[in-house]
Amino acid sequence: MGKGERDGANAYSNKHPVALNTTYALIKDLGNFDMVLHRGDMSYANGYISQWDQFLAQMEPITSKVPYMVARYSTDYGMFHFCVADAEHDWRIGTEQYAFIERYLASANRHKQTWLIFAAHRVLGYSSNKWYGLEGSFEEPMGREHLQRLWQKYKVDIAIFGHVHNYERVCPIYQILNRISIFSLAFYVVLASAHLVKDDYPITEQPLSKIAIHRSVLALHDEASINAYPTVLGLKGKDVEWVTVELKHPKPSNDDWIGVFSPAKFNASTCYFESDDSKQQVPYICSAPIKYTFANYSNPGYAKTGKSRIKFQIINQRADFSFALFSGGLSNPKLVAYSNFISFANPKAPVYPRLALGKSWNEMTVTWTSGYNINEATPLVSWGVKGERAMLTPAGTLTFHQNSMCGSPASTVGWRDPGFIHTSFLKDLWPNTKYFYKMGHKLTNGTYIWSKKKFSFTSPPYPGQESLQRVVIFGDLGKAERDGSNEYNNYQPGSLNTTDQLINDINNIDVVFHIGDIVYSNGYISQWDQFTSQVEPIASAVPYMIASGNHERDVPGSGSFYDGNDSGGECGVPAETTFYVPAENRAKFWYSADYGMFHFCVADTEHDWREGSEQYKFIEKCLASVDRKNQPWLIFAAHRVLGYSSDLYYAFEGSFAEPQGRESLQKLWQKYKVDIAFYGHVHNYERSCPVYEEQCVNSEKSHYSGTVNGTIHVVVGGAGAHLSEFSDINTTWSLYKDHDFGFVKMTAFNQSSLLFEYKKSRDGKVYDSFAISRDYKDVLACVHDGCEPTTLAS
Repeated sequence: MGKGERDGANAYSNKHPVALNTTYALIKDLGNFDMVLHRGDMSYANGYISQWDQFLAQMEPITSKVPYMVARYSTDYGMFHFCVADAEHDWRIGTEQYAFIERYLASANRHKQTWLIFAAHRVLGYSSNKWYGLEGSFEEPMGREHLQRLWQKYKVDIAIFGHVHNYERVCPIYQILNRISIFSLAFYVVLASAHLVKDDYPITEQPLSKIAIHRSVLALHDEASINAYPTVLGLKGKDVEWVTVELKHPKPSNDDWIGVFSPAKFNASTCYFESDDSKQQVPYICSAPIKYTFANYSNPGYAKTGKSRIKFQIINQRADFSFALFSGGLSNPKLVAYSNFISFANPKAPVYPRLALGKSWNEMTVTWTSGYNINEATPLVSWGVKGERAMLTPAGTLTFHQNSMCGSPASTVGWRDPGFIHTSFLKDLWPNTKYFYKMGHKLTNGTYIWSKKKFSFTSPPYPGQESLQRVVIFGDLGKAERDGSNEYNNYQPGSLNTTDQLINDINNIDVVFHIGDIVYSNGYISQWDQFTSQVEPIASAVPYMIASGNHERDVPGSGSFYDGNDSGGECGVPAETTFYVPAENRAKFWYSADYGMFHFCVADTEHDWREGSEQYKFIEKCLASVDRKNQPWLIFAAHRVLGYSSDLYYAFEGSFAEPQGRESLQKLWQKYKVDIAFYGHVHNYERSCPVYEEQCVNSEKSHYSGTVNGTIHVVVGGAGAHLSEFSDINTTWSLYKDHDFGFVKMTAFNQSSLLFEYKKSRDGKVYDSFAISRDYKDVLACVHDGCEPTTLAS
């Protein structure tokens, strides 16, 4: 529960926000209960001994009236018999505590003490908590493995746990076999919602990680079958096709699922092993599927009929495909049947172009993926203006290998060959000109393989040119599945809506900035192809600029600023290879970009940004380099919130931003008069007032004219991933919040007028907006901590 402060001091508002509420409720109800069982994490003193006295004072009205039970013991109260374990000491078979637990469970006289209660702090039973879900156990590892037989043997009625800060009740349950719960008399409760602290685990879990593919066993059934058609895809030049899968299983279950594998042969010959990772022990199958769905997805009666027909959307990923039927659920997969192989007519074809701004204003880069290495074919782009002779420009070729990954699952079950990534630099473009292009490969025999169609883009305007210029910006999009398989409904629920809104409006967009958490592949490399296919209608038509986020970069011991494994072992390699950015070193993902009247400074929050760091020097140089007469709209962007956010987690930190986020940077934003700073990471939308040092410096809310005096901070991380909760605290600098999926569009009409619009992904309508109208003298005006030095000399 923890302690709270009645005077509003240190703990009440930011550490144990409802501790006093729980205490008040118990005091108010004192005449209606006889005993209190507080299962661990009592005062949260955490080494500050004075807090124990304060906790005792807080609880005195309760503890002075009824027994207040803590620690390990066995006790009786009327018809109740309590057996309370200590989860901080070993409970497994053979230990002193295991003997204690069995002795006291056995000692209950169930005729007189009909209610047998087990209690412990950590969850030794069952919990849907995200942390435990990531462990794959949905409990404290090894929690129930040893104890559940005792609970069943002695018919424990209810098991109560703390540690997880929420409430959950499960059905009467004994052992989980293939996701089917078998009835017993044991009943489990997680009960510990007296306070809430920050969850440092990832907000979302990659769906493919739910599959324990390393545990799969061979259990082929002669009467089970699975068939896929058509067998040859892409005969009309398409890179995306629908495939029908028909299956039969004589012993069906609602836990049966279908995995899509590519390459089609997925046996142990493709394994990669490291001795220090249990997931790398030799299984029959050691590569995760590229997607999956349950066999009953299109036929709710599958468990009775044993028959189903399912449609999958398949994209060209440079290899053949097969479909496998598994029983045993995702946790204990048993291969029952596998299909025929299917393939694209040319699996190596050039696919999924993505444009990016180059290092100069009149340069556009074209990046694509293929199965052709440079010893097989020369990559090139054919491009030019309609009616004129096309030019041929060669491309550079990159790839990465399994030993380039920094950890599991990217280096193990999540690995898939990424093919070859080619980038061509189209230079000396005329401004505002429509160019047509196609990607190709010249084979060693002199023939050419071209992309499925011609694409087009409009070249950027000259820096400072006054014309209509439209920028879309968002973070945390992720990928989704149009066929309803693994991810669309449960992982990135807003991703397709956002993607489709941008596709529908593509003729009114000039450049897109996706500021981190691109795919959420989290070590499952196949997902990068699927994401580039999803955004192709956007990225092939306008520059698609990305930033690095935690789900691209972070791996412990790999040089990232944060020491988590949010990238699933990728350590930035797929991101910096799959997409081009005009950085001096793509491993250090910070860069500047110009688009007409806009100047962008894009930071990399997964590397140190603090004063004195290499990145800090880049940020100041980028901000200082802009000619505000010609490029009046100065934009800062980064993944994590370095400015301001009312996110629940940040509120618990007490900083309302990434810790140390704005401490070093706010003086730069103010000195160089940054107009808007954008962030992702937090999956919602929020706009601040023009702010400096946590104070609003302009009282206007929807139309700013003249000198703005500070930077407007915008969180726009709600493009696709599961939404983040806001704190209940109403901060003075927050003007608009929206707990929904959406993106931002900025329109510069000229050097004096800018329109900002926040649109929801579900309907594309504007829900928040403001305008800035100003002259050049307003940009030059002196503001607090943003004045040019002057002299008294004449």
